[in-house]
Amino acid sequence: MAKPITQFICGQCGTVHKKWIGRCDGCGEWNTIVEEAPLSAGPAKSGLGAGKGRKMALMDLASQEAPPPRHPSGLAELDRVLGGGLVPASALLLGGDPGIGKSTLLLQAAASFAAKGLSVVYVSGEEASAQVRMRAQRLGLGAAPMALAAETNLRDILTTLDETRPDLVIIDSIQTMWLDTVDSAPGSVSQVRAAAHELVTFAKRRGVSVILVGHVTKDGSLAGPKVLEHMIDCSLMLEGSSDSHFRTLRSHKNRFGAVNELGVFAMTDKGLKEVANPSAIFLQRGEEVSSGSVVMVVWEGTRPLLVELQALVDDSHLGNPRRVTVGLDHNRLSMLLAVLHRHGGISVGDQDVFVNVVGGVKVLETSADLALILSVISSFRDRSLPQDLVVFGEVGLAGEIRPVANGQERLREAAKHGFTRAIVPAGNA
Repeated sequence: MAKPITQFICGQCGTVHKKWIGRCDGCGEWNTIVEEAPLSAGPAKSGLGAGKGRKMALMDLASQEAPPPRHPSGLAELDRVLGGGLVPASALLLGGDPGIGKSTLLLQAAASFAAKGLSVVYVSGEEASAQVRMRAQRLGLGAAPMALAAETNLRDILTTLDETRPDLVIIDSIQTMWLDTVDSAPGSVSQVRAAAHELVTFAKRRGVSVILVGHVTKDGSLAGPKVLEHMIDCSLMLEGSSDSHFRTLRSHKNRFGAVNELGVFAMTDKGLKEVANPSAIFLQRGEEVSSGSVVMVVWEGTRPLLVELQALVDDSHLGNPRRVTVGLDHNRLSMLLAVLHRHGGISVGDQDVFVNVVGGVKVLETSADLALILSVISSFRDRSLPQDLVVFGEVGLAGEIRPVANGQERLREAAKHGFTRAIVPAGNA
């Protein structure tokens, strides 16, 4: 009999190794290799053999079948990120830093779905039922018509769900679930992958919506194998800084809606409250605007958002001047400073440059290029920009100003907030 083969898999990137090593060859991370359960012994069969499977039911692509109805949660910002509501037979993954408000948001959403007539089961693997009940009472949700359980054995959970047939199941969290058929500890790569596969399969087979809570690593990415994000239908990240009570919910993957859609919430003693007009929150400026401050319009999912960008340029006392960015790509700042020197004749090579997007918003698109350059020049020359000015546009390596998508919608959003002047690409004027 052949000896069982033991595999070692990286928990960060999923690379398979023949033996344990300290550093992964795939992603370069240290101490991420975990031991997989031995593969079943015996010679591998070639092909499927002579046995036949059952015939699949084929469907015409042009068939006029109505799409499944969505279930709105009643939380407008959450529904916006989901693409209009919860889709039946879908699997969602919600990640975020510890204490950011994942369980609070899902508890509020579960109570809202239950109030609209859906059968909801909340399974907590990290807290006892009494702890979840105490949080619900603090949030004013103690009388919500939903079921609660504290369990980590996935076999018992799926058996219970098969009998109760709920409309929505919340698993908090996927890293605490374990299968007795997998010989490894809860939270390991093999356990997370197997548990997620069973839950996603249950969601598709029974037409149940499943929401999984996922842990994050120290660099902010979702913990577990990358295949976890491939299996689910929607991946959401709840973000926010410790010094701000605002939280942003962003969709990184959504098979039923727009990607990079943004929802804004405010953390209060009664839970997360949705912010209907985020631009007004991020534009709380003083009467006098200092140098280096400019307002830009970024596009988040399906709507424009006005945010303030601040830059500080100061003499450097170090051999290598510092380039610090908060909310922007560090490499893009270095590139734009080189464009400013080459095509604008302004050199800040001996200056420290600090750039910050006010409110903790992370800007992922290139429409902030022009605003970034103007804020750096404003701080370097110590000259303030007009308070009623809004800026957006992409800057190329040749120094050209390129138009960006949805220019007219950005200008209309700026006009609604009282801005009367704009510096934009000619293609967006």
